[in-house]
Amino acid sequence: MLKISYLMRRLPHLSLEEFQSYWSEKHPQAAPEDAFSTLGVKRYVQVLPLDSNARDLVIGPRTGLIEPFDGMAELWVESIEALKSNWSTEKAKEYLEIFFADEQNFVDWTRSTILVSEENVVIQ
Repeated sequence: MLKISYLMRRLPHLSLEEFQSYWSEKHPQAAPEDAFSTLGVKRYVQVLPLDSNARDLVIGPRTGLIEPFDGMAELWVESIEALKSNWSTEKAKEYLEIFFADEQNFVDWTRSTILVSEENVVIQ
């Protein structure tokens, strides 16, 4: 299973609450109902950060960390082959453009990033 992680920071004029509200309530409806199935997305999770006290406990002695992200979207796709075949169709490209256009309303892509990865399960 392939995982696509969007590590996002909000646009500077948005509060964290405004960012999370837009992302959870409006963004999933930006594209047609069949968008996720067209893209071969098996699972979509929005990961919301906890307060800074929890983060401070986890950071411990680590220094020089970059500023925290405002949220992370995780999408699971069957395989790299499925990603390549599903995401390269004209319909998928249209849906991806719709999602990207909507992201301009809440995501600051100059301070965000995307990670395409495979999981290596150490403990289950």
